[in-house]
Amino acid sequence: MSTPSKPAYLDTALSFDERVKDLVGRLTLAEKVTLIGHAAQGIPRLNIPGYNYWSEALHGVARNGRATVFPQAIGLAATWDKALVHKVATAISDEARVKYHAALERNNGAYTDLYQGLTFWSPNINIFRDPRWGRGQETWGEDPFLTGEMASEYVRGMQGDDPKYLKTAACAKHYAVHSGPEKDRHIFNAVVTKRELFDTYLPAFKKLVVEAKVEAVMGAYNRVYGEPACGSELLLDKILRTDWGFDGHVVSDCGALMDFHKHHNVTEDAAESAALALQHGCDLGCEQGCTVFTEIPEAIERGLISEADLDRSVSRVLKTRFKLGMFDPAEDVPYTDIPADVVASDAHRELAYQAATESVVLLKNKGGILPIKPTTRKLLVTGPTAASMEVLLGNYYGFNERMTTFLEGLTGRIPEGMGFEYTAGVPLSHPREISETWAPMMAKQSELTLVFAGNSSFLEGEEGESILSPLNGDRADLSLPKPQVDYIKELASHDIKIVLIVTGGSPIALGEVEDLVEAILFVWYPGMEGGRAVADILFGDLSPAGKLPVTFPKSVEQLPPFDDYSMDGRTYRYMSAEPLYPFGFGLGYSNFEYADLKLSRDELAAGDSLQVSFTLTNVGERTAPEVAQCYLSDIEASSVVPLTRLVGFERVTLKAGESRTIYFTITPDMMSFINDDGTATLEPGEFQIEVGGASPGKRAQELAAPTPLNGTFTLFSKQ
Repeated sequence: MSTPSKPAYLDTALSFDERVKDLVGRLTLAEKVTLIGHAAQGIPRLNIPGYNYWSEALHGVARNGRATVFPQAIGLAATWDKALVHKVATAISDEARVKYHAALERNNGAYTDLYQGLTFWSPNINIFRDPRWGRGQETWGEDPFLTGEMASEYVRGMQGDDPKYLKTAACAKHYAVHSGPEKDRHIFNAVVTKRELFDTYLPAFKKLVVEAKVEAVMGAYNRVYGEPACGSELLLDKILRTDWGFDGHVVSDCGALMDFHKHHNVTEDAAESAALALQHGCDLGCEQGCTVFTEIPEAIERGLISEADLDRSVSRVLKTRFKLGMFDPAEDVPYTDIPADVVASDAHRELAYQAATESVVLLKNKGGILPIKPTTRKLLVTGPTAASMEVLLGNYYGFNERMTTFLEGLTGRIPEGMGFEYTAGVPLSHPREISETWAPMMAKQSELTLVFAGNSSFLEGEEGESILSPLNGDRADLSLPKPQVDYIKELASHDIKIVLIVTGGSPIALGEVEDLVEAILFVWYPGMEGGRAVADILFGDLSPAGKLPVTFPKSVEQLPPFDDYSMDGRTYRYMSAEPLYPFGFGLGYSNFEYADLKLSRDELAAGDSLQVSFTLTNVGERTAPEVAQCYLSDIEASSVVPLTRLVGFERVTLKAGESRTIYFTITPDMMSFINDDGTATLEPGEFQIEVGGASPGKRAQELAAPTPLNGTFTLFSKQ
């Protein structure tokens, strides 16, 4: 008696495409429809388990029990450390694999539930174009180049390096031209010039698709040029798949397909919305609370689409599952035997600590008051965020039983014999009663007062998450909440020395507060080890070296209207007004000197690359890191171009007195600019190179950044 042959879709000797084709051919129409919602149903007759595509890993495995909680994405961006980001993402994907297999085992292999899968809807690579946007904390900052470089390493760490199987599937979101206001995200039409689209909003997506080979792309809620992003012929058909060659799957943002007919009014009903999405390549519907893709049979019956359109999307989403090894023997998939004890392990905790220390940005240090001197007699710790758990987390977070608040971190670090007191002093945002308070007296009895202030996820975040925000998670202005300002002013009126430690996921305009304090640390939402990391920075065990991935304006008056998606006047690339703190800025406990700038040529032909080298020296008295940055300005362009733009960066640690030669390569792509029609143009003319510790501009030097180096070169047409 012969043994029944194995169905082709289970034959691991065949290619994934062959296996997917065989499996799709065995499915009924109704079964196909159940496979392209984010909560895909199981098909027992074919031994296909149920699978939920919705998982989150913005800065650690989120919403799925115990995990390592790393700094929020904007804090990771502030490290400017690509190697670190790769390590962080590798740790996250290790934990993700363990959690997925544990959930599958618990559910007897029948299904994985919400947040238990291997398809992670991260990273968020939208450009943080306006600091009022509450979800800017999820991004990698305002610069397309920095975003692309950092997020690419995140994707590589998440997806692994096996030539056949994916470790997890990362997802670049939200495609495209999406960055607030939150209250309008279901209705607005983002209208930008083609120059702005290809110069600012799309480069990071292109890099993740073309170079990092990201497996999935999530469409945005909004329209772009009148087309819903999740059903856009321009974005999905032409740019993503035809021009960039993307061969993964596209998922809608949650409920975005319903917006087609409910809010954008580009279709009449759910059947038309489903047809529009499938026609242009939105393959998977995140449909929590709505049903659009369930109307696909109706759309086929009405002749709006064919079953072949459905087959194409089913094939794409199934191929991702095949690439993740979900239909193969465990022994064939290299990521199925990661030990369970990696989850929230000590090694990952130390990595979270390193990431938190590297993310801290020192904005002011008058008279070198930091680090705290060993001879300090007494400290007062105060402020609404000192003992807060929420400010460690940001949004889209995981959980850990060993979270270290700032107060706990300081308690564990302060040397015996040094006095130490604590009082919250003021609520996060609610006015406090004006009454006699112990805080000024306690401060006067201390040599140094550490004020922990800023924002939390209660004040900024996503629509529906920030319970104290009247603007769906966005902010109306950039100032510290008034009760905090009043409290700092009250303390300062007693002529005490204040070190301000600020939490937040977006720029804060400090206004008069800046002049009232001796030092300022911006610590973002630093994750589970934030308390220990900040304490060690304050006491000088490590030198801060984070750099701002966003410009800090002086006030909201320096910004264009929030709902204007033009880049005019936005970010360091197009903002002519002097900022409070410039992009790329951050001080440390040592001093660095840039010298000996050399360009490989003063003149070069179009199409050639330029080599840039310089010497970086630690001229201070202690080992410290520095992030060297290279900016390029096209000073003779015939079109609108950025004032300057980042084209290279490297984080290095040098001992006192140590020097290192650093090299950057300026490629023809970097020398090109985007024309008004959206095409890249390489034009002859003069260019300027600036190398230093912050973006170009006098403000950085006023704030004690190292003196930068400048050089010029001329590009000629190739004869």
